[in-house]
Amino acid sequence: MAATLKLLKPLGYRAFCSPFACSATQSVAYWNVGSFTWYRGQDPPEHSSLCHPAKKAENTCNTSSPHKILTTSSALPGLEFSRASASKASTLKPGSPRAMKIDEEDVEVFDSFEDPRVFLQLRPEYQLHSYNRSQPCQSLSVSEGELILHKVTVYQDNLQPQTIADYLCKLSSMPAEQHPVLLSSTRFALLCQLSVKNIQLFDVPDLISILKAFVSLGIPHSHSMLDVYETRFCHKVWEMSLDQLLLVADLWRYLGRRVPRFLKIFFSYLNLHWKDLSLSQLIHLIYIIGESRQVPQDLMQKLESLILKYIDLINLEEAGTICLGFFKSSSSLSEFVMRKIGDLVCADMQHLSSYALVNILKMFRFTHVDHINFMKQFGQIAPQRIPSLGVQGVMHLTLACSALRILDEGVMNAVAASLPPRVAYCRSKDIAKILWSFGTLNYKPPNAEEFYSSLINEVHRKMPEFNRYPEHLLTCLLGLAFSEYFPIELINFALSPGFVRLAQERSKFELTKELYTLDGTIGVECPDYRGNRLSSHLQQEGLEILWNLARKDMSSKPEFLEALFLLETMLGGPQYIKHHMILPHTRSSDLEVQLDVNMKPLPFNTEAIPTEDVAKLRLKHVGVSLTDDLINQLLRGKSGGHCQGETELETGQQPIELEKKAAIPLDCSLYSVADRLGAMEMAGLCPPACMQAPQVKLAIQLTNKNQYCYGSRNLLGLHNMKRRQLHRLGYHVVELAHWEWLPLLRRTRLEKLAFLHEKVFTPDL
Repeated sequence: MAATLKLLKPLGYRAFCSPFACSATQSVAYWNVGSFTWYRGQDPPEHSSLCHPAKKAENTCNTSSPHKILTTSSALPGLEFSRASASKASTLKPGSPRAMKIDEEDVEVFDSFEDPRVFLQLRPEYQLHSYNRSQPCQSLSVSEGELILHKVTVYQDNLQPQTIADYLCKLSSMPAEQHPVLLSSTRFALLCQLSVKNIQLFDVPDLISILKAFVSLGIPHSHSMLDVYETRFCHKVWEMSLDQLLLVADLWRYLGRRVPRFLKIFFSYLNLHWKDLSLSQLIHLIYIIGESRQVPQDLMQKLESLILKYIDLINLEEAGTICLGFFKSSSSLSEFVMRKIGDLVCADMQHLSSYALVNILKMFRFTHVDHINFMKQFGQIAPQRIPSLGVQGVMHLTLACSALRILDEGVMNAVAASLPPRVAYCRSKDIAKILWSFGTLNYKPPNAEEFYSSLINEVHRKMPEFNRYPEHLLTCLLGLAFSEYFPIELINFALSPGFVRLAQERSKFELTKELYTLDGTIGVECPDYRGNRLSSHLQQEGLEILWNLARKDMSSKPEFLEALFLLETMLGGPQYIKHHMILPHTRSSDLEVQLDVNMKPLPFNTEAIPTEDVAKLRLKHVGVSLTDDLINQLLRGKSGGHCQGETELETGQQPIELEKKAAIPLDCSLYSVADRLGAMEMAGLCPPACMQAPQVKLAIQLTNKNQYCYGSRNLLGLHNMKRRQLHRLGYHVVELAHWEWLPLLRRTRLEKLAFLHEKVFTPDL
């Protein structure tokens, strides 16, 4: 095996006098030091210097960076600010303007690499299988390093594998400010070439020591030399212990290098040895899985059983690590395990770090588990923590509430109060998810005008970022529409042909439904709008997508099919009712009924075609009066007077008493009743010319609990918006509420008909 070591000249670095640099006078290329300094997703500083390494870290907090990642840092109980901020703030007088500015900025500072690793400090066992950069080691002086490199040059053909590994380890203990110069040295490049040449001769401890040295020195994660080492580690997996495998995976993670081949073999190994994992090994493995974003789901199911085995020994921060690992790898946890984790946290939530709290909420959102006690305690501590939580953390808390349909006004008010002063720290994603969450929960905070105006203004300022993530702009506008805010300039831009094309080409999501919902909403709620609209082709495409989804959803629900059949029975046939989407862009269907001036149903559904099982006899649409005699006939039937007693025995209640002379048209399914009443067979439907104009248009909706805030009768944003728009179009909404209709499914047919009759013919008009 061989690897070509490509050295690139460091960009933006000034000359630095060193014994290493003096020897590098030949024509060679240099490693790009900047590339490995910033591999953790940070932006490179505009100016750097080998003489001032501290300045490089300081530049990462430059708020002018367009890609700055802004979140919170609070990895241990009571630690709400970043570790870097603590040292800076200690040098300033409390209350000074500069100190206040630093505190505000430091709330947003979050190390996405180090903060998730804090759990590794909580048990000594983690030291056996994790890398700790802060672990003390004997420092190597510049002169000692120069001597080693001299030996490499002189004895390069006679160096033993053990000596090569030892040299790399010693050089990695040089002062950090010397590392860039070392990496640009041709003699160090020669040493790396020798390690690759002899890689087959290294045993596992030597390979691990060399990988540690690469981590300490900051070898670029994309360097071709690492391909050779990854391949070698792949060949050694089955010779390594669990501690060694976890350590190697952790070192690759620390290098910032994705190693899918190694992990695939590692996971195969684990499928045979997963029962041997200790508690610390299990938690560390879940962290590695989450960071790699890859794992076979059958392995995750095995790990879930181990979580249950160790659940009583897991601490609060480890619970957060478990949730984050499963969340990042898109692996679900069972409701039982989530409730166990919720119970564990509820026992001592005050000492749970904000970082772990956010991660646990992510998993509750992902699994849709409603742990009420957890959410109650969360509602008590969150308002106090939100001001010291970065905007990304605030976004995740808010999004979890909306996904779980839990409206806690204290939490939402704290979010709304904390955001306007620091809205500039929001990414496009944060703005989108926060607006969506408030809109979904259909909640306007006390400072609604300040809250919404600050976020809308920030959308304008961040338009270049929204162009890169068009799905976020549509999420913003839909969330605003739920809350009855319609920023016309932004809507006009979002519906422009250029942005629509951008959304279809650049986004990884299918956005036709979102575009169609926005377009339909603006058509109903902003009649004076004269800006861009979707093309007829896209409107038709959106209609077909949403109708197919709605029809499939409703046709799979027996409670809906029962309601539809009984309404057809009551009204006189399918021509009196129409199942369709009155407002297709609102993503749900309705049962439309039209009544004339006498509150009688009209046969407006010309598309209805009677099926074979529909009665051949159709009664007049004016219906049959439901009198006491008719009720008695319906109740007696062939079984005589036993029907009422059986009904009482089955339901435990007396049948619902119907009003006398209530007009309920009967369906063909009541053949015998129709015969007894001497019903006349009618010809076809009335021609359009003789159809009366409807006096009342009803939109009958069968609702379910997922359309309301948890434990309440407050509609969520989309469904409230639909009701609002139906009223605008002149419809009266008739709700078959789930808390009324579902219990009726166990009652008699007559009681269901009576309930539907009251809803349809005596609506609250």
